[in-house]
Amino acid sequence: MSQNKSLKKEKFSIDVLMDENLIPEDLQWNSSQGKGQSEKASAALIYLWNAQKNETFSLDLWTKKMSIEEMNKMMFQTIMTLANSYEKATSEDQLANAMRDFGEFFGEKTEILPKSGKFDGNGER
Repeated sequence: MSQNKSLKKEKFSIDVLMDENLIPEDLQWNSSQGKGQSEKASAALIYLWNAQKNETFSLDLWTKKMSIEEMNKMMFQTIMTLANSYEKATSEDQLANAMRDFGEFFGEKTEILPKSGKFDGNGER
């Protein structure tokens, strides 16, 4: 990284209120761009790549109050966003489209999307 560039530091934090069994009851997050305002969340999926270890650290949190329907919607949106991010980062449009196909399959199976007829009973095209 060039030493001539001015670097700006941003901060992101999550506060997790847990019950006696360490199950999240409440999630609140804020960022340095949010001007100190905390936002509530029902779930968080955080993935950090460690290049030295060649592995991903994952932190998956969801509150007891989060419904399966909400989880399905979150997973659908996450799959579709991952496909977009992957395509933007790699220009691998074929693989990104395969991820989107799975996202659509997931969306139909969880009834987030209406049945399109693209997938038969076992998920094949």
